[in-house]
Amino acid sequence: MFAHGSLARFSQLARRPLRAAGSPLRCCLQGSVGPNNLPSSAMEQGQGATNNAPKHRKTDSPVQRWRPVSTQASSPKAHLDDLSNSARKQTVGTSISDSENLASDENTMEVMGEKYPSSVEVDVPLMRFLKGKGGSVQKQIEQETGVKIIFPSAKEETLVALEGKSAESIRKASERISKILEEAVQSPMLDYSHFISLPLAIHPALVEKLNNFQRSILGASASNVDSDKDESLSEGSMEEIDEAANPSVSVKLPVKEEISVIVKMDNKGSQPEFGIDKSIFIKPKTFHLTVLMLKLWNKDRIAQASEVLQSISSQVNEALENRPISIRLKGLTCMKGSPARARVVYAPVLEIGGEGRLVRACKVITDAFVKSGLVLERDAKQELRLHATIMNVRHRKSKKSNRRNDSFDARAIFRQYGEQDWGEYPVPAVHLSQRFKFDEGGYYHCCCSIPLPEVAQTE
Repeated sequence: MFAHGSLARFSQLARRPLRAAGSPLRCCLQGSVGPNNLPSSAMEQGQGATNNAPKHRKTDSPVQRWRPVSTQASSPKAHLDDLSNSARKQTVGTSISDSENLASDENTMEVMGEKYPSSVEVDVPLMRFLKGKGGSVQKQIEQETGVKIIFPSAKEETLVALEGKSAESIRKASERISKILEEAVQSPMLDYSHFISLPLAIHPALVEKLNNFQRSILGASASNVDSDKDESLSEGSMEEIDEAANPSVSVKLPVKEEISVIVKMDNKGSQPEFGIDKSIFIKPKTFHLTVLMLKLWNKDRIAQASEVLQSISSQVNEALENRPISIRLKGLTCMKGSPARARVVYAPVLEIGGEGRLVRACKVITDAFVKSGLVLERDAKQELRLHATIMNVRHRKSKKSNRRNDSFDARAIFRQYGEQDWGEYPVPAVHLSQRFKFDEGGYYHCCCSIPLPEVAQTE
């Protein structure tokens, strides 16, 4: 998605408009560039102050920011078009926006100890990519450019200080940082922060069935299966979506062909010989269907995602023909492999009525987010297959050296629950959910939601 090549020089940024390149990193130039090639305050607004400034006046260092754009519009259709246009106009590289107090004359910058101070604003989820393992990336940039990188001491702070010996060294360091952040955004190492969900945990009967399911497998010691507050890995991984997207790897298990296995529970709520423990079960209070995974690494992208979802409320309901939608969960299915070496176990989703309305509504949602530029290229190619994950080895808390080969023996589970009818449930809303954060009821924190047609209440 990113164009290749270096960023424009600071001096060029002041003289020509920024070019579009489809990057999720938006360049927002708030100032111009002085004769010394260092960014300065906007010439139109600050020229008077610059001309009258005494020489060698101490000023704040320039601040460079990486920032996406959120656009407002008056109608849903125009709104989506504007969001799409803003995404297409996103510029490769860094947003080089400086502090308003920096004067343009090179003589007005006080150079203390032959050091040129500057700073960049890096969103918290991207900070670790700039550091690298053991500080390797940071050290490499410092060696190549001669610029010292100073990270903030507080976890929630985003301002990274730069100290160089020249304007050119600061420019080179900024270019390297920009490239690293661009690669980080596309990297699988940057985890998904949000997702579009269809909440099912709002149905107490379903939650109780899931609790009973876990108790029967883990034993009496797991009677408080839903009391565990460590739910940071409850959300389905992209691995599930990858595997479910291809029908050839989603296997309906032939329960009758499975070899009989006697399940022996221990008193710790686990079956270590089968690779089953409490941590691989999805928490019932977070049970849901996943429509789309998103990487929203700052507040601007979260706000834009909320706008997109709210703007398509009427289109989603039109796809549902303005009628309530209900689903049925029946049986268990394994993604890839066999029940003897299962990795992900989920309940297939059937739309009541079989009209395809739910799939059409989900497509409206997916298309809108792709058009807005908030979906990465890799994720935009995924084919939707709605499923409700029940067990996933990716959530295992134990430290295994080779997680790719991690699995569990699910044959006994499928023998008992392979044809389980979990029931029929209406889908009342669509949520923009935040991973790793939970509301009071135990479900994922809702950043934004749109209602779906309600089932008429009978007297």
